[in-house]
Amino acid sequence: MLRRNCLLLFLCFLFEESFFSPLHSPPQPQSRLSKERDWGLARPSSAVHNGRSGFQRVKRGWVWNQFFVLEEYMGSDPQYVGKLHTDLDKGESAVKYTLSGEGAGTIFTIDQTTGDIHALRSLDREEKPYYTLRAQAVDLETNKPLELESEFIIKVQDINDNEPKFLEGPYSASVPEMSPVGTYVMKVTATDADDPTYGNSARVVYSILHGQPYFSVDPKTGVIRTALPNMDREVKEQYQVLIQAKDMGGQLGGLAGTTTVNITLSDVNDNPPRFSKSIFHLRVPESSAVGSAVGRIKAHDMDIGKNAEVEYNIVPGDGGVMFDITTNEHNQEGIIILKRPLDYETKKAYTFKVEASNAHLDPRFHSFGPFKDTATVKINVLDVDEPPVFSKPSYVMEVYEDTPVGIIIGAVTAQDLDAGSSPVRYSIDWKSDLDSFFDIDPVEGTISTNELLDRESISQHNISVVATKANNPVLTSRVAVTVHVLDINEFPPELATPYETFVCENAKVGQVIQSISAKDQDLPPAGQKFSFRSPQEGVKTKNFTIRDFGNNTAGIVTLRGGFRRRSRELYYLPVVIEDSGYPVQSSTNTLTIRVCGCDSAGFLLTCNAEAIFLPVGLSTGALIAILLCIVILLVIVVLYVGVRRQKKKETLMTSKEDIRDNVIHYDDEGGGEEDTHAFDMGTLRNPKAIKENLFRRDVKPEVRPVPRQPPPPTATSSSQDNADVCNFIHQRLQEHDRDTLAPPYDSLATYAYEGEGSVAESLSSIESLPGEADEDYDYLNEWGPRFKTLAGIFGERSESQSDITSSTTTIMMTENKH
Repeated sequence: MLRRNCLLLFLCFLFEESFFSPLHSPPQPQSRLSKERDWGLARPSSAVHNGRSGFQRVKRGWVWNQFFVLEEYMGSDPQYVGKLHTDLDKGESAVKYTLSGEGAGTIFTIDQTTGDIHALRSLDREEKPYYTLRAQAVDLETNKPLELESEFIIKVQDINDNEPKFLEGPYSASVPEMSPVGTYVMKVTATDADDPTYGNSARVVYSILHGQPYFSVDPKTGVIRTALPNMDREVKEQYQVLIQAKDMGGQLGGLAGTTTVNITLSDVNDNPPRFSKSIFHLRVPESSAVGSAVGRIKAHDMDIGKNAEVEYNIVPGDGGVMFDITTNEHNQEGIIILKRPLDYETKKAYTFKVEASNAHLDPRFHSFGPFKDTATVKINVLDVDEPPVFSKPSYVMEVYEDTPVGIIIGAVTAQDLDAGSSPVRYSIDWKSDLDSFFDIDPVEGTISTNELLDRESISQHNISVVATKANNPVLTSRVAVTVHVLDINEFPPELATPYETFVCENAKVGQVIQSISAKDQDLPPAGQKFSFRSPQEGVKTKNFTIRDFGNNTAGIVTLRGGFRRRSRELYYLPVVIEDSGYPVQSSTNTLTIRVCGCDSAGFLLTCNAEAIFLPVGLSTGALIAILLCIVILLVIVVLYVGVRRQKKKETLMTSKEDIRDNVIHYDDEGGGEEDTHAFDMGTLRNPKAIKENLFRRDVKPEVRPVPRQPPPPTATSSSQDNADVCNFIHQRLQEHDRDTLAPPYDSLATYAYEGEGSVAESLSSIESLPGEADEDYDYLNEWGPRFKTLAGIFGERSESQSDITSSTTTIMMTENKH
């Protein structure tokens, strides 16, 4: 191979020498070792020869091709790789070869004189497939490079030293039973670490070592398929297949690897359910409760899971009326359920057929036959000594209240249905009749009263009668007896409510002024029938009469008009009410009719105090107490308001001559917390500042204040210069500043000036005086006579307001600064 590579390299060199000639021959130096050759590539040159540009071609300096080294070399000597050579080397040992790169010096070594490369140890291609190195030819004397450093590759040549491996084994797969030949099972893949591009070392062929003739494998793809038809899971469920993967295309000498594939046949519904026997014999006591399980049968299905689910049905016939069958989901048993009570004396045996079928059928296997089976069930009823049985599930009896003691009100009947037919004895459970209202004949079962019954106390009695067999007192049965106490008409009817009736003074003849109804304590309240009449039937009355409406209500009707409250305020009308019971009960009730004043439409306007203000059921004493409480509350409120006003008057200064009163009485909020010129707000927030203050500002000090200078005489003329007022206020401010013991009268006053920085600006009415003075109120005269007085007041105010606006505003603004 080395000779072939050298031959190819030599032919390429000759080919390039013959087809490429240099456009410009560079000057040749005297020393041949100082030549610098290119690596066989054409380099562009910018030199211009005879006014033309071109490319310079230099001869190839290095002579070698790609090197190969055989992996897993086991020889005793280092493995020869190849030879490096440059055309500058004339064999005079003037050139030194050097090697660098991957594995240089450790894996690969070079003879510096000859350029021979050897591998020092065995290499593994699967560990590293190739190595990249760099070679350099230098002058042995000057140690200067003769050629540019060149890069080359040493490739590790592969040998078949790795067997195929199944990385994911062992495998598990499943395929439905009864599948046709060639059904896909799964695919296995083996991996060979050898070079797939070189030889057949990595070409894998698959085969089955164990598992035939049930399955087959594709030699190239590793796909496993079924090889036999109708493989039955019920015959064999698990298969273990051994798959081999061999490289070298399966040829002799190739390496092989194996894996195990566990294949399971999944179930399909290919088997019908089958009963283990054709007849099932069961014994059931006649005392079995309805809904209880009386027996179990089972049909076996060789399938599993959903395919083994069985449905049981009773074939229509004798057993379908008395019994039912359900399926136990856990073990697929058929549970026979009793639908009706059994009676040995009536019927001693039952025979019926049960059908078992698959719930989930597979249409592919319909040709196998019907997927169901039938068995016969025979049930024998066992005789059980049973308690007596009452003729009815319950008894209802009725008796009138106040019935004499010892009267029979009814009877119960029970009998022993067993073959022996034992006599029955009766008794009343004392827990259900604690007061012993009733008694029962122990042989006949007749029930009679033992006490007088009162419907108004207890209208219904619920007792329990016990029947016992004479030959077996342990066997007892019970029945509920309900006794309704019937009502005797013993209570007379009465008015449903105490009516408050009134008649208008302007009432007309034949007018219904009141509708009345009745109530009765006797039963039944829904079926009562009442009639209303006057106690003097046939006697002509002058004022009112009673009209029966026939629906348990009646109306009070006027017989005349023109009632006068002054002449007679109250009328009394007797009303007779009769019920429909036997014997008939009646009562006479009296209605009080009050005469009241009404409007033309008949609505109440005035009546006496008790009729108007008293609610129904409220006495006169209660009304007086309520009115007394109201009067006391009003007196307390009036006293509280008076005290409040008296306190306000005492705190205000009553002198109207002092100019400070004119300032204090302005009802304005001032400038808020930002108005620090009038009062130091910080003292209100800092408790320490209050304690450190030597004088209290909230009480008048006992020390005599510093004498003040008398104020200068004030000008009486409205035209006096405002400068005098300013001087006066300034003088007063100085006096207060010097007097630290004086109460801060001025500092507590609020002025028209609200303080600096107010968002709403000034809200004082003082600043709005000039605008109001200029406003014309003559338009109020045009609004009519109702506004003439208001127009006159505002007209006079506008004339006098303008004269005092300027002086008043100046006083207020100056005082606010203090």
